[in-house]
Amino acid sequence: MTIDMSQFYQVFFDEADELLAEMEKLLLALDVSAPDGEDLNAIFRAAHSIKGGAATFAFTDITEVTHMLESLLDRIRKGEMALTPEHVDAFLAAKDVLTMQMDGHHHGSSVDQDAVGSVCQRLKALSQGIVPETPAVEADPVAAPEPAAPVADADGNYIFRIELPEVPQRDVDALAAELGLLGTIGQECLADKRTVFTLTTSESQDNIVAICSFVLDPDDLKITLGAAAAAAHAEPQGDSETKQPAEDPGYGIFEPQQADAVSPAPPAAKPEQAAAGAPAAEAKNWGRRAGDKEGANQESSSIRVGIEKVDQLINLVGELVITQAMIEQRIGALDPIAHERLLNSASQLARNTRDLQEAVMSIRMMPMDYVFSRFPRMVRDLAGKLGKKVDFVTHGAATELDKGLIERIVDPLTHLVRNSVDHGIEMPEKRRENGKSETGKLSLSAAHQGGNIVIEVSDDGGGLNRERILAKAKQQGLDVSDTMPDADVWNLVLAPGFSTAEVVTDVSGRGVGMDVVKRNIAAMGGTVDIRSVPGSGTTMAISLPLTLAILDGMSVKVGEEVYILPLGYVIESLQPASTDVKEIAGQGRVIKIRGEYLPLIPLYQIFAIEPCFTEPSQGIVVILEADGKKAALLVDSLVGQQQVVVKNLESNFRKVAGISGATILGDGGVSLILDVSALLRSSRQLSADPIFY
Repeated sequence: MTIDMSQFYQVFFDEADELLAEMEKLLLALDVSAPDGEDLNAIFRAAHSIKGGAATFAFTDITEVTHMLESLLDRIRKGEMALTPEHVDAFLAAKDVLTMQMDGHHHGSSVDQDAVGSVCQRLKALSQGIVPETPAVEADPVAAPEPAAPVADADGNYIFRIELPEVPQRDVDALAAELGLLGTIGQECLADKRTVFTLTTSESQDNIVAICSFVLDPDDLKITLGAAAAAAHAEPQGDSETKQPAEDPGYGIFEPQQADAVSPAPPAAKPEQAAAGAPAAEAKNWGRRAGDKEGANQESSSIRVGIEKVDQLINLVGELVITQAMIEQRIGALDPIAHERLLNSASQLARNTRDLQEAVMSIRMMPMDYVFSRFPRMVRDLAGKLGKKVDFVTHGAATELDKGLIERIVDPLTHLVRNSVDHGIEMPEKRRENGKSETGKLSLSAAHQGGNIVIEVSDDGGGLNRERILAKAKQQGLDVSDTMPDADVWNLVLAPGFSTAEVVTDVSGRGVGMDVVKRNIAAMGGTVDIRSVPGSGTTMAISLPLTLAILDGMSVKVGEEVYILPLGYVIESLQPASTDVKEIAGQGRVIKIRGEYLPLIPLYQIFAIEPCFTEPSQGIVVILEADGKKAALLVDSLVGQQQVVVKNLESNFRKVAGISGATILGDGGVSLILDVSALLRSSRQLSADPIFY
């Protein structure tokens, strides 16, 4: 029966993307002077896994690159070669080439064969201990011989030693029959029930691997390629290292013959060693294979599900939450004594619904490391291009955010990080002149604050130039003054087309495209805050809601209307005394709460509706906090606390200032969800006239 392998392509591409991302992360974190052995093993396993998958689907171009990458990594992790910065650069370049090749197979995009050849050339040269810039590397990559090419005898034959673990006899017989078709074989049974075949053949390594793989799992095999006997005896001992065939192990299952390179003992001595007990190197190799299988078992504990299925599940749970709210409202008027069992069942349903909602929402939550992991490489390459030294650190990578938001935050963060490297952090010479370390610090952090996540991009560079920003604003005809607060001046860089860059480069200057950043963040219900100290650095803070689907809210009533306040912004609610309310001429009213005066925002005035009460002492005041600012919201009464399913108002109607969305109440009515940040920003502008209408 023929199996259509294309049905498994997506799984391979998804896993390969994850492995390449993990490989890049580990490479960037490596200490070249003292690399961690576990990290090197993890990088090697990633290359090994990609190569195995590529070979399965006959992606030979990917297999060739990973083959050379794996061979070089194997020498480094075994201590045969010291790790150098050139190695790391070559590995990163190989990662880029593999990504390009993956895209070529997955999406049909073009592949730069010159780049592929260049990377292969670098890896081959480094495997021979040659610096890539030497003339030896300039040879044609196709014509360049493998540094560890096998040696054939006069008849063109090679000797393969194929060692099987304890397997059923039918597998041994099947493999013997297959190998017998390729050449002359010898068979030996070891004391620990393993079987060893010695195959003399003119077949290539790839053909041997293919035959073995059809019979047994490649991870259960140990295959060693040896030089022909006559050639082996003719070679002088001093050349044994360069003639080592183990440097071309093929498909990750050939084991290097390090013992043969340093000892004149014939290969026949190895079975006795294995029978008496595997040597240290042997045990290490088998341990690596066991580790690979263990990792595979760990991965099998998760499944891949299309995001559209998750979205459908979340929508259904949202409808369930609405239905459960309707049931609660209907039974609220029932006699608790006469309908005790019904009310208890409804209460149990409410608890189960909430647990289900939290479980489903957690499926969409992803750690910020998904975003953060792509920036170390970008910062490294950009700093090298600009001649700067940058120490990049991240904090809060485990902080989780909704997948829908995490994918949309990548582009704005990329723009901010590039700006910090290009225009925030100064050149090393200038930093020395200013008494700073030559190496600038760029940090990317994420943390929860109430119902929001705050992402900050901070640098210790020169900061924003107030005078230059004001001069540029006046030049563009913006309404500014020299007495503007710093916070308002910094926000000018968010204006469309605003830039203070003196020199135009291919890296955006601070302010170019910042209006797009602000617009994209605002579309996600977030805000951008800029803080800067000249000479000390700049911080760009992005505040986003944790999720766009379901939130905990407080229902408040004004007149006949019910509004929802996101609970994460609510500090407390109270009924103030009339003596605590003060009038400020032309500025509206403030309320004194435990010695602190807060602006009073009458909700009825914001939306021009008829309230039940206009005096704060007769209504209820809800204390809110957002973006580090506090205010008091005046409403008629509190209705209660409940979970609400957020519906996008803009896609169904139009954008309404001061409103972030809508929800369906238990009685089937529609309630608007208030944009607390917008309300607090408007508190300075309150007057007798409505703000938004």
